[in-house]
Amino acid sequence: MQESDYLLVKGRVALGVEYNGANYSGWQRQSSADSVQAQVEKALEKVLQQKVTVSCAGRTDAGVHATGQVIHLDLPVERPIKALTRGLNTLMPKDIAISWAKPVSDDFHARFSAFARRYRYIIHNHPLRSGVFFNGLTHAYQPLDAGLMHSAAQSLVGEYDFTSFRAAHCQSKTAVRNIRAISVNRTNDYIMIDVQANAFLHHMVRNIVGSLMLIGAHEKPVNWMAELLALKDRTKAAPTAKPNGLYLVKVSYPEEFALPATNLGPLFL
Repeated sequence: MQESDYLLVKGRVALGVEYNGANYSGWQRQSSADSVQAQVEKALEKVLQQKVTVSCAGRTDAGVHATGQVIHLDLPVERPIKALTRGLNTLMPKDIAISWAKPVSDDFHARFSAFARRYRYIIHNHPLRSGVFFNGLTHAYQPLDAGLMHSAAQSLVGEYDFTSFRAAHCQSKTAVRNIRAISVNRTNDYIMIDVQANAFLHHMVRNIVGSLMLIGAHEKPVNWMAELLALKDRTKAAPTAKPNGLYLVKVSYPEEFALPATNLGPLFL
């Protein structure tokens, strides 16, 4: 048992959460389907003996995973920090886990204090599908050229209107986002698309990936991504890529909050 396990906390606390999203309707609590948020809050209710609501950094969609989700809550009663780590992990399903917990100041907010998010999308590029990681990968049987995908993706770096890559039902007031970096790399049969931005629109990463895959398959030219960006028309881009390969791997905050650093993941790579 570590000394920090005995630390008593009350008030605002930040927690790191990782989960396999295959069995959930997404992060956000819903009345008609199970969600990651519902499972976390149900476990917290048992620990605290009262209901509590948590706020998250990014509301991931159904089937999407996270190795770096961040949430915060206001503890109404004093509890040892281990109750929010080991205790919650004992009470939650095996596909959801708390990776760290830390007291924070009252001005910390999991969503609004964040200045950047980072996602990784993993493609298993092989003629035959995997029998082990099917929930954590998107399978593409046709050969994909990761070099072409990387070159095409560079046209998205910067602050632009990403209407061509937002979901039709996206509720954001503006489609302007700032992609700070995006890369596409192959390791054996796996292609990883790594993208960092100040924030993302609904389905934005999966819509970008869908179009990059057409370029990687030589169905569209490299300059097609730049053309799509300029068109600001979702109907001109490729279909949305599947959710299983998508991971929220990091949320960045000002150094003053001193949140723990974690491995980006996905862990099987």
